[in-house]
Amino acid sequence: MTVELSVNLNAVAMLRNRRDLPWPSVTGLGRIALVAGAHGLTVHPRPDQRHIRFSDLPEIRALIDEEFPGAEFNIEGYPTPEFVELALSVRPEQVTLVPDDPSQPTSDHGWDFAAQGSFLVPVVERLKGAGARVSLFADADPSQMEAAAATSCDRVELYTGPYGGTFDDPAAAREWIGRLGATADAALSLGLGVNAGHDLTVANLPPLVARIPHLAEVSIGHGLTADALEHGMAETVRRFRRACGQAV
Repeated sequence: MTVELSVNLNAVAMLRNRRDLPWPSVTGLGRIALVAGAHGLTVHPRPDQRHIRFSDLPEIRALIDEEFPGAEFNIEGYPTPEFVELALSVRPEQVTLVPDDPSQPTSDHGWDFAAQGSFLVPVVERLKGAGARVSLFADADPSQMEAAAATSCDRVELYTGPYGGTFDDPAAAREWIGRLGATADAALSLGLGVNAGHDLTVANLPPLVARIPHLAEVSIGHGLTADALEHGMAETVRRFRRACGQAV
């Protein structure tokens, strides 16, 4: 099974928003990423539009439809009614629901499915009814996977932030790979697909992929954008694709 790469464009948008200028171009760098073999593009539009702006969404949708019809558009966010309407307006192939407070700088935990499942069920039903695949952000906790599956979601996205934070601690990295792997095993046994994202790098991806060979997709923004400053977007995408185990 090939682990697909979705490039998160939030950091590109945040850099653009520092000035009232149209560069760096979110769609321009998205195009470079897709030409280099990324499977899709991810955005997380927040209510304050501090990085991705609502006006970016139809432009990214048009880029994929007109130039890369085989690629996927993944939209992340907390499922307020406004977010759901915004997401559905641009027909994403995948919607990833995260339990974020709007003021958070970035996602930092998964859903408590046992406690929040009843809230998620109608949202998942509506999004799936509109044709979107639904993925739910999940902590490394195998015991939560039955409750996740009960929402009728298609996939869970493993929150890999704590794993990414072990870059200087090999023992802790192995421990987190074990937790993430056990959670993936539980999800897969229940028929869920498994994605992963947060603080993933060229260095820490291969051990994760080795432990979870049926990983469907990784969504990467911060580390990939940082590397693109050094290597360029196209070469960085190729580097991350190799780290996913793809032949490039």
